Amino acid sequence: MTTKRELLPLSTGVSLETAIVYPPPGGHPTRVVFCLHPWSWLGGCMDDPVIQSIIKLFARHDCYVVYYNSRGVGKSTGYPSFTGRQEGEDLQALVQQFLEQEPDITAVTIVGYSYGSLIATLHPALTSVKTSYVLLSYPLSPRGLLTLFHSRVYSTALDNLLCQSHANVLVIYGEQDNFTSWAKYDVWATSLRKTSEGKAKLEVVSVAGADHFWRSGSARTTLKQTLENWLRTV
Repeated sequence: MTTKRELLPLSTGVSLETAIVYPPPGGHPTRVVFCLHPWSWLGGCMDDPVIQSIIKLFARHDCYVVYYNSRGVGKSTGYPSFTGRQEGEDLQALVQQFLEQEPDITAVTIVGYSYGSLIATLHPALTSVKTSYVLLSYPLSPRGLLTLFHSRVYSTALDNLLCQSHANVLVIYGEQDNFTSWAKYDVWATSLRKTSEGKAKLEVVSVAGADHFWRSGSARTTLKQTLENWLRTV
């Protein structure tokens, strides 16, 4: 397993500090996983410990794993936006660029943690390859504050994903999240299931004892098991 770290120019005009984990030689990887970090304005970056644990999990499978610092973070150029729209455009450009370089890819998985899960929903489900999403600790209550009150943009984006029959979405949250109550998540999950009914494949998992930062050892274990089980289905 080899990791290549580079400053990658994108068609959006920025260069992102990007790391690509390559599977062991001899295989024939057909999946790429993109991992998106939490809000940069509060210190979120590609080295976030939750993101790193997810990277290690996916790297054990025969797939590429791509993670990066969003614009204005670390060595990435440009400036962070307040709405997240530019970050969404960067993600789409990064995915497209990777697919052009690796034409054998048949499956794309986008994993967003906290604020990263908002940006993940801005990427449309592709028709050319299987597209799946992991939305971890989706910041439901602070969504408006994190996006300069563009909450509807993100709720609409998620609804659009759930209306796509070729999309596969896994939502995971802790029942002791620091920012969104379990009751609010529960109501939200019910509405997501209703939206996706007969359309996208949706799985919602609430984890007892888990907070927003997944600091509990048992919560981390459950998270890893949930991801491993889900990965077998996509």
